[in-house]
Amino acid sequence: MGISIDFIKQLFSNPALLITIILTLAVVLVNGWTDAPNAIATCVSTRSLEPKKAVFMAAIFNFLGVLVMTIYNPTVAQTIYNMVDFGDNSKNALIALCAALCAIVIWATAAWLFGIPTSESHALIAGLSGAAIAIQGGQGINSAEWIKVIYGLFLSTILGFSFGYLVVKLVELIFKGFNRRKTTNFFKNAQISGAAAMAFMHGAQDGQKFMGVFMLGIFLSKGQTGTTEFNIPLQLMVLISLVMALGTSIGGYKIIKTVGMGMVKLEKYQGASADLAAALSLLISSIQGIPVSTTHTKTTAIMGVGASKRLSSVNWSIVKEMVFAWVLTFPGCGLLGYLMAKVFMMIF
Repeated sequence: MGISIDFIKQLFSNPALLITIILTLAVVLVNGWTDAPNAIATCVSTRSLEPKKAVFMAAIFNFLGVLVMTIYNPTVAQTIYNMVDFGDNSKNALIALCAALCAIVIWATAAWLFGIPTSESHALIAGLSGAAIAIQGGQGINSAEWIKVIYGLFLSTILGFSFGYLVVKLVELIFKGFNRRKTTNFFKNAQISGAAAMAFMHGAQDGQKFMGVFMLGIFLSKGQTGTTEFNIPLQLMVLISLVMALGTSIGGYKIIKTVGMGMVKLEKYQGASADLAAALSLLISSIQGIPVSTTHTKTTAIMGVGASKRLSSVNWSIVKEMVFAWVLTFPGCGLLGYLMAKVFMMIF
């Protein structure tokens, strides 16, 4: 399936499809200003790259991540697509999907107002699950796919922290006898490369998740509820990447400040270590087809880097706020998705 002139015509002849696409892109936009900035947070905070240039770089590598990983292994998109069952009634299923997307936008926007980097991945999963349970009377969850999500939750946290700790220790060991000033340019370039790698892996993970939702909305708007496999068109990859980049340019600095400046004060070599550790963690997860949170992975990698020096170097009050937001995301956004699905069903 491609996004062609015929598809554009369908948008204006099918209001349900148009609303679904607008809401999906709204969620992608919110992801751009609340989640994607994590990829470039350390790069900006260490002054290795100006914010505008970092956003532009993130846009390019987000797209490349979406493109390359989707061609190599589109399992993440398939997992999100098949995670919930909205039933055989395509009209009700589409209403539930729209309710879930609204819940995700509300939840993520509220977190952004407080500068807390919540996981849009988990908000997406929770919102979809809550809406599916509402429409299916307590069921609607594909447990086999949900297990991958639970694996991802623990994997992103453990890998991020441990890789952050180990990578920075390895870097310090390798450069132990070097003059700090002479390594500044090297680590500045390494920081930029690390941020590019993080943006690439953000696209590989989160870009796929939203494309899975996009395709689900398209099929439901056409009355198709039994589709389990699909091909993702190139035009959709470009669209998702551009909207995500727009979101980052609009409101990303607040998240950059929290993650890159507030949690741990990083030097360039530490920022490069955190990016490399997080990118490696995301690469392993993506190759295995496990949907993980880029936010969890990046922030825990930064924690690991900070903790390698001493535990007190980490601002644990900010960490507590983030962990609290993470813990609340599943029940909070899930309940919001459930309630909005019930309300939408009564209205429509």
